[in-house]
Amino acid sequence: MTAVLLGADLGTSGLKLVALDGDGRLVAETEAGYPVERPAPDRAECAVATWRQAFDDALARLLPALGGRPVAALGLSGQMHGAVLVDAAGTALAPAVLWPDRRATAEVARWRALPAADRAALANPLVPGMTGPVLAWLAAHQPDLVARAAAVLLPKDALRATLLPGADPRVTDRSDASATLLWDVVADGWSGAARAAAGVPAGLLPAVRQSAEVAGVAVLSGAEVPVVVGGADTPLALLAAGTTDGLLVNLGTGAQVLRPGREPVPADDPPVHAYADTGGGWYAMAALQNGGSAWTWAAGVLGVAPGELFELAAQSPPGAGGAVFAPFLTGERGGVAGPDDRAGWTGLTAATTRADLARAAVEGVLTAVAAAVGLLGGPGDGPVVLTGGGGRSPLVRQGLADALGRPVTHLPLRSASAVGAAVLAGRGTGTPVEPRRTPEPPVAPAERRGRGDR
Repeated sequence: MTAVLLGADLGTSGLKLVALDGDGRLVAETEAGYPVERPAPDRAECAVATWRQAFDDALARLLPALGGRPVAALGLSGQMHGAVLVDAAGTALAPAVLWPDRRATAEVARWRALPAADRAALANPLVPGMTGPVLAWLAAHQPDLVARAAAVLLPKDALRATLLPGADPRVTDRSDASATLLWDVVADGWSGAARAAAGVPAGLLPAVRQSAEVAGVAVLSGAEVPVVVGGADTPLALLAAGTTDGLLVNLGTGAQVLRPGREPVPADDPPVHAYADTGGGWYAMAALQNGGSAWTWAAGVLGVAPGELFELAAQSPPGAGGAVFAPFLTGERGGVAGPDDRAGWTGLTAATTRADLARAAVEGVLTAVAAAVGLLGGPGDGPVVLTGGGGRSPLVRQGLADALGRPVTHLPLRSASAVGAAVLAGRGTGTPVEPRRTPEPPVAPAERRGRGDR
């Protein structure tokens, strides 16, 4: 009986788990959700134990679908940024601080005060939810907690530590390290200047290892399973999609637009991100904090289930009768919108309907995604591949093609990042696989469709 490779994606609001066979076919998939804890308006946290419970629940549902096939290896993907302080055994000392958290807004001033060359070497927007500013806040407000910590980990690393008792937990990979505001993108290593700005010792930063390297062996349902280091969710989505040119748009809780194959250059607080991938290269990313989360919020306000928002929106014509929706419930990192921008419907009249409000909400997020594409610059050609749960609706696929004025191809993977994590697991254990990709036919912009396409 052939073995399978597992990939787990630790998202902001849920964990997705997939199994690939040796031919790259998706054998089984499942997920387990969890809430983001908000103990204060500017906070976004989650207990690592919650993540581990979600993994265990997802695994318990997945294993029966494997029909007794053994598991060859496990790879991990995770939401980027944030911070988890752990002790020497890898046990979390406090809840994880997540990327939407804004408690470190004042601490970002330390990064702005860095010498110009050191600041430009970070080559990324200076925003409060990154690991560096969060660490600075923790060092200033909870110094005893920081003093007890043996390392600061990224989310997928903290989950991996729970799976590998006895292994050194103080490990991350280049793709996650580059998204901390503690990484010198130009030198491709930890930034001493940024670490000093955070006010923490160098020993708190984890060792950086290859994404496909085996970090240890976990015992899953009584079987020993090698676990590779893993990587950040966005480059693993690129890996799963096979995107090497053009754009990848991932619509989840947030939204990310990725352009692979970019060489990093010094940039002082740019509007777009420059991050390492899991194979030694780089990609550019324009990110929105408010993607599917804005749709979920709008659905709740309109009294429908999240999946029903698109059905309601389809009852309204494009343009939503003049209604316009700004999706920035939590503000943004800059570029498309600023941290103080907020959400809302405008352009309403006495004739505006609930369907108009729903349509405006859908189009508002897609308009923001199109603005994010514009930030990346470069030629407006090449394929546009859409992944993530937000791309399941035909209305979204057509709306994105219309907003971009370019054909959009949907890759119907429940979690491209989890599939990418499984691919990493295969590479690290000598059983490489290429995922089976079955993209749907491209959707053309409405103005470019011929009569036969209607």
